[in-house]
Amino acid sequence: MNIENMILVGFAFALGGILKGATGAGTPLLAVPIVALLYDVPTAVALLIFPNIASNAVQLWQNRSEPVNRYFLYTFAGASALGAAIGTVALAKISGDALLLYVAIVVLFFVAFRLLRPTWRLSPKAANRLVLPIGCLAGGLQGAVGISGPVSISFLNALRLERPKFVLIISLSFIAIALVQLPMQVHFGIMTWERAQLSVLALVPMGVGMPIGSAIGRRFSAKTFDRIILFILFTLSVKMIFEFLF
Repeated sequence: MNIENMILVGFAFALGGILKGATGAGTPLLAVPIVALLYDVPTAVALLIFPNIASNAVQLWQNRSEPVNRYFLYTFAGASALGAAIGTVALAKISGDALLLYVAIVVLFFVAFRLLRPTWRLSPKAANRLVLPIGCLAGGLQGAVGISGPVSISFLNALRLERPKFVLIISLSFIAIALVQLPMQVHFGIMTWERAQLSVLALVPMGVGMPIGSAIGRRFSAKTFDRIILFILFTLSVKMIFEFLF
């Protein structure tokens, strides 16, 4: 990796750290497109591993005392891990472009629905019924293409969770995913020694960005936080459609 590319990748992870610190999610939104543009999707997915583990471990610890439904919390994390295993196999074998396009369209409809019906929310009872398949799908996308936000963020956002609870649930899910991805990526040759070193180096700019994002995030109102999440979803969807078409 030449110096120009290293600067671009570092900048992407720094911005991703700010977004992660503020909202609890969003690093792949910035890091994956840039790294994939410079190199390829497997490199982008591999570089996210160690930043994902470290950043989500910090946020998990910071929000560990939040009262949440433990069945929902652990089922979502476990299902995400299972999906990540399947998605990593897909990353090594097939292209996920068509799946990404489908998810992007679904999420765009979801964002439009939320904007038109801002008071709607998914009931906890319905969420408990959906947590297993949604978790698997989210983990599958993260394993295959490095971006699970269209599914995981949509699902948790539909519950209208407060920021600390949202961060706790999604952080545990991302850690579970990354811990499954790492050994499987090594097995399939996706995680090479060079990519592992770059992934560790990416911790530096991300570590600089996260405290800035956390300070910003604590000043958000619940409405502002909700709008930011919807904007992330919209941006994710547009990006995936653009990549599919061009």
